[in-house]
Amino acid sequence: MTQTGNPHGKWVQPLCWTAVLLDGFDLVVLGVVLPVLLGEQVWGLTAGTGAAVSTAGLVGMMIGALAIGTVTDVIGRRKTLILSVTIFSLCTLLCAFAPSALIFGALRFLAGLGLGGCLPTAISLVAETNAERGRASSATTLVMTGYHAGAVLTSLLGLLLIPQLGWRAMFVAGALPALVLVPLMVRYLPESASFERARAAAGSTTAAAGNAVRSLFQGRLLRATIAFWVSTFLGLVLVYGLNTWLPQIMRQAGYPLGDALGLLLTLNVGAVVGLLVAGRVADRTGVRKAVIGWFVGAAVFLALFSLRMPTLGLYVVVFLAGCFVFSAQVLIYAYTQHIYPPHARATGLGWTAGMGRIGGITGPLLGGWLVSAGVAYPWGFYLFAVFGLLAAVAVAAVTGRGAAPEAGSAAVEAEAPGASREASPGAARA
Repeated sequence: MTQTGNPHGKWVQPLCWTAVLLDGFDLVVLGVVLPVLLGEQVWGLTAGTGAAVSTAGLVGMMIGALAIGTVTDVIGRRKTLILSVTIFSLCTLLCAFAPSALIFGALRFLAGLGLGGCLPTAISLVAETNAERGRASSATTLVMTGYHAGAVLTSLLGLLLIPQLGWRAMFVAGALPALVLVPLMVRYLPESASFERARAAAGSTTAAAGNAVRSLFQGRLLRATIAFWVSTFLGLVLVYGLNTWLPQIMRQAGYPLGDALGLLLTLNVGAVVGLLVAGRVADRTGVRKAVIGWFVGAAVFLALFSLRMPTLGLYVVVFLAGCFVFSAQVLIYAYTQHIYPPHARATGLGWTAGMGRIGGITGPLLGGWLVSAGVAYPWGFYLFAVFGLLAAVAVAAVTGRGAAPEAGSAAVEAEAPGASREASPGAARA
């Protein structure tokens, strides 16, 4: 069911991009409204309970990513993505009417379940749809730009809506697009052909679920699974650590940065540019080479943060760090689509993303400890650079295609000529 062979194939990229945009909006909206909740003492919220609410959402995302990948490999990419968007949009809407901090936190946890499932499912569907055209990696990084678009949109809407309508309006605004998106997905979003073939080969849904999970820990896939978990953990430590603490660390270093928004905006603009470039590079040179190179590049620019430089030079380094740090993490997601067989792709990606969420929780905690200890500058950046190098080493441990042929399925072996062609350069030439 590629874009050339299915009349609805052209809808896959825009619909998945929009779903990821809403994902990005929903992930950032709490950071936008939390200062208002604390300032107005809504429900008697304190910094501690606010942190607990934020953590509840992250835990929900971790559980959702771990679980829904397997669900996706059983019921399909299409149904799972629609379900995920529906869950987190409905829970986001209900957040606007939460009567207490406890209910609010519970709704954020439930929204996290849907958010955790959205990204792996969207990536699997987009990558499989574009595999035969040799554009799986660039399609994956392109769809991830939706996350950053959603983050920027959240900040802009916060400036417009909160002063006029209050914080509750943000959650209503984040949920309303689903009224259009979900019907469009129901009507136009196709299932991936490789999933259909894998499901036919696997037989029953129970067998499919068991095969999907077991295959992650068998043969050469075991080493790949461990490597992906390690690299995505380290990658998300960098992503969340930088997004949370970079402005404060630079202030402690004595830079006259003024408004921190400019620094974070530069970091995320660099992320979008890096995503667009990284996907094309991965399609041309092989995703394995690209992800290793991008993590090495991330390490280099993170280490450069330790040097004193003019403010303009700092912004250039921040931009380039954004190009490499964020893209390296997304390229891991793209690489899983080349290593895992069709019947386990969403499961492998979901578990990888779920384990990475632990890094997303660890990053801000580690950054906070470094700042509190007064060693974030320059030693924190040296530590982050080491993390980037270790992630590159972990990815380098994944050799060959990694995926064993699926038992009893000739169709799976030939599931996507473009996918094999895409995977080979990253394995054989790397």
